[in-house]
Amino acid sequence: MYQRALQGYKKAWGPEHISTLDTVNNLGNLYKTQGKLVEAEQIYQRALQGYEKAWGPEHTSMLDTVNNLGSLYTDQDKLGPEHTSTLDTVNNLGLLYADQGKLVETEQMYQRALRGKEKAWRPEHTSTLNTVNNLGSLYADQDKLVEAEQIYQRALRGKEKAWGPEHMSTLNTVNNLGNLYNDQDKLVEAEQMYQRALRGKEKAWGPEHMSTLNTVNNLGNLYKIQNKLVEAEQMYQRALQDYEKAWGPEHMSMLDTVNNLASLYKTQGKLIEAEQIYQWALQGYEKVWRPEHTLTLNTINNLGNLYKTQGKLVETEQIYQWAL
Repeated sequence: MYQRALQGYKKAWGPEHISTLDTVNNLGNLYKTQGKLVEAEQIYQRALQGYEKAWGPEHTSMLDTVNNLGSLYTDQDKLGPEHTSTLDTVNNLGLLYADQGKLVETEQMYQRALRGKEKAWRPEHTSTLNTVNNLGSLYADQDKLVEAEQIYQRALRGKEKAWGPEHMSTLNTVNNLGNLYNDQDKLVEAEQMYQRALRGKEKAWGPEHMSTLNTVNNLGNLYKIQNKLVEAEQMYQRALQDYEKAWGPEHMSMLDTVNNLASLYKTQGKLIEAEQIYQWALQGYEKVWRPEHTLTLNTINNLGNLYKTQGKLVETEQIYQWAL
């Protein structure tokens, strides 16, 4: 009945309506009562994300779901600290902490999950490797770049052995390693990783898949850093066309690429084109994120700098005043 109600609410009011989310939470309670703890956790996490997005982190329904999730974790601990369901929950709790920016707690959860999975499933099990990859992403976020590289390399070797070089999980780690090399200014290695990821994603998911286009955009950013401006423009234009086709003109990834292209045009001295593209990005950010959002204000500032470069001092003053 909960499943039937959930489908009806989603169709009538959408996935983030309060009645939909309440039914999601109730379904989690049912799964918990039935002893389906993994399914219950997935449902509670879904409700939690929805409540937080719709009502904020201190809404009573949000807090009730947090309490339900805590109760579930207590129940799962009864299975033992090294039970596979417990370890999956520990890993998922790490993901939750990461979303909340609690990086110390995140590392503790990932390390605990990793030790347990290595013991229960061995170091090269796919579930172990997923936690290894999560730990690498955490280290990258913490600017622990040496540790992150070591962890990503371990994950990549394991995934290539377990799943093959063209599996999507393998390719995601390849892309992560490309991002890391970019951060380390290892630009040749970064390009090799991005190119490998792009070839694999095009083959597995097609040229217009979101993950493929994200790698296209990453490659454009890398080419810009390398001063390969023609190649960068080709990548941005490709990403732009396919983002717009697949996701529409106001999708966030679309707008980020628009902004990147404007910056490239300014570097190339194509100031009229840069102004047009910045205006496009600004209109999109204002609509999606509102005028006070950081991305909107950054684009206003970029447009002001462009006006200053063009000697349009009146427009420069107006745009800077707008940003204040």
